[in-house]
Amino acid sequence: MPSRVSPSGFKALEGTSMFRPSTIGHLKLEHKVVLAPLTRMRATKESEGVFVPGDLNVEYYSQRASKGGFMLTEACPISRLAAGYPGVPGIFTQTQIDGWNRVTDAVHEKGGFIYCQLWHVGRATTPSFLGGENPVSSSDIPISGNALDGSPYAQTPPKPMTVAQIKELTQEYAAASKRALQAGFDGVEIHGANGYLLDQFLHDNVNIRGDGYGSNIEGRCRFPLEVIKAVTEAVGADRVGIRLSPYNYFQDTRDSKPNEHWEYLCEQIAAMPENQRLSYVHMIEPRFDEVLDEQAKMESLTGNPDGGKFGGRPNSLVPFRQILAKGSVKFLSAGSFNRDNAAPKIDAGDADAIVFGRWFIANPDLPKRLAEGLPLNDYDRNTFYGADPPEKGYTDYPAFEAGSKGVEA
Repeated sequence: MPSRVSPSGFKALEGTSMFRPSTIGHLKLEHKVVLAPLTRMRATKESEGVFVPGDLNVEYYSQRASKGGFMLTEACPISRLAAGYPGVPGIFTQTQIDGWNRVTDAVHEKGGFIYCQLWHVGRATTPSFLGGENPVSSSDIPISGNALDGSPYAQTPPKPMTVAQIKELTQEYAAASKRALQAGFDGVEIHGANGYLLDQFLHDNVNIRGDGYGSNIEGRCRFPLEVIKAVTEAVGADRVGIRLSPYNYFQDTRDSKPNEHWEYLCEQIAAMPENQRLSYVHMIEPRFDEVLDEQAKMESLTGNPDGGKFGGRPNSLVPFRQILAKGSVKFLSAGSFNRDNAAPKIDAGDADAIVFGRWFIANPDLPKRLAEGLPLNDYDRNTFYGADPPEKGYTDYPAFEAGSKGVEA
């Protein structure tokens, strides 16, 4: 059905593929507009390194919940030593579980679904955030530049994890997934992207181990695959997804063969036994970058403005999607989506849902606005990662009111 144009002049997506019912795992969705996992740093400090969801977090997620809509939380540290930033609520204490219970209740009251994203930052932190403990990673290579506390990452390089530590942390991911369900979450998303711990094992410019958790693509995928196995067995495969970023540059991750290496990972995921096979994989489009604009990012991947390829293969999520589809694994796509390019992605069969970040920050009723072709609030980047007062750029974006003006997404 062709999309209609609303009286505001914006394209209305109601009636398009974006607003047809679908299923992802055990969820029965009424639309495909997904809230991205967005670090906002607004949780309440309980003690050093322990931050708990409070009233503001309840309001924020409740504002963005919709009937049959799917939401992902900000990344949540799975343990005290998994954290790397202030103001980020974890999922490792009873008070955090209780705080998240208030959030999930509010989301469910509006008929929505919400997953907890499980996070370990690995080398992306410093001892000052870990009670003096050294950060860990796949290898001892530090991130360049300075950490959030102003200290150079190179001042305290990460310690390569021992095999015993890897095994222990794998079980911690599983335990955190169980705590998430205790908190009322409908499921969990494993954070395997954006240069954090699991991604530090996947990228070959970071993981230079010589043991069974490095050396080659099989070794580099081993830890993430073991985490998938442990988490799906803990809470059920139909309640688990993973986020991946093959083309990521953030935090000094730059793989030499992203197409070949993440195709291997997707093949392994698709071939897992049904009781361990993820219900979805959530990937970030190659065009997206935290610093570079879209053209510069694509050119940097290719080294050739006219090529559009890395190592002779197209830089696209489509091949990963096709591999995963063989195992009936659903596919979520994120990265610079708007009202014009979201539905075509679904129509082409290249994704099962579209994940929105910046536009969902500024528009708590984003599904309604997209469906009806309503104007959008613009976003304020200065308030993405905390603000003073904390509600600024967090819970003060208004829902649509007749007569309001907005911008094209």
